[in-house]
Amino acid sequence: MTFMRAVIPFALALSLGACGNHHSAPKQSVGTLLGGIGGAVAGAQFGSGRGRLAATAAGTLLGALVGSSVGHSLDRADRIHAARAEQDALEHAPTGGQSSWRNPDTDAYGTVTPLRTYRGDGGEYCREYQHTIYVGGQAREGYGEACRQPDGSWRIAG
Repeated sequence: MTFMRAVIPFALALSLGACGNHHSAPKQSVGTLLGGIGGAVAGAQFGSGRGRLAATAAGTLLGALVGSSVGHSLDRADRIHAARAEQDALEHAPTGGQSSWRNPDTDAYGTVTPLRTYRGDGGEYCREYQHTIYVGGQAREGYGEACRQPDGSWRIAG
């Protein structure tokens, strides 16, 4: 898995799950903070010694940028719509199929497309997916993996 492929979905997931309100500054701050943390965690998975430190620093910066951008753009209702579409796609959409969402109040929308289904190390079902979010006519793509938990919910794999 490449560095970008690990950082972007993690930062996106954290930003989508962040609490928000109708003011963009708090949303952007929360997105920046959580994206930076997620990027640091993902970056720390790569290299060793100075290489690991550099990957952690790069992950922090990249995660903060992605988190800030998404946090600035999506409000709480957008994130709820997006999370529901993710769960729906992971549970019901065939590989290559899509689950779409749209918030009519903000005109933010997106699609979630499962790309591959496989068995995880513990025998659980896992799915690799792409989540494309459109805000202000601009697309932002994230790739992630999620595994089904015993209670039936899907957890972002990391």
